[in-house]
Amino acid sequence: MNIHSHVPLSDKRTAILEAALDLFVERGYHGTAVPAVAERAGVGAGTIYRYFKSKEDLVNALFRHWKQALAGQIIAGVSPTAPPREQFHQLWGGLARFARNHPKVFAFLELHHHASYLDEESRATETRVLDLARAFVARLQDQGVLRPMPAMAIMILVYWGLVGLTRCAQEGRLDLTDDVLVQAEECLWDAIRA
Repeated sequence: MNIHSHVPLSDKRTAILEAALDLFVERGYHGTAVPAVAERAGVGAGTIYRYFKSKEDLVNALFRHWKQALAGQIIAGVSPTAPPREQFHQLWGGLARFARNHPKVFAFLELHHHASYLDEESRATETRVLDLARAFVARLQDQGVLRPMPAMAIMILVYWGLVGLTRCAQEGRLDLTDDVLVQAEECLWDAIRA
């Protein structure tokens, strides 16, 4: 009897993805071996190759799934008919909720968003998400609401503001309370508004 047979077939792919997420965050892509993923998932190493062609295929599947989930949550939470300040509030709230609800995922996406091992499909997913953000910024700039600076600079200020806050919270250097998030949102809005 296989020592890994305790994982039901229907759950093996999910177990592999969850184990890979944990290990990619803890050890990075290059520091994570397929046998370690298998061990953490409670499956045989060969089982991983039933679902994924390679470790690169695995990291790309994980990246695309969570990048699309992040974008979907943010897009669903922003009302295009709301006033611009409310749209920014909705966007910030969606990002912050995602980071709080999925801290490992948020860390994983930040670790892997520019990696050389992301395939064409993953890079296309990243481009689509960035294009949506650029369009949002450009629309508000056209309305005279946001500063006339490169859209990417505005996106970096907002996104990396949250990344910095969440990293400090994960390291125990900051209690990321609702009040801190509200104050950070106000600071960032003041920094980017026209």
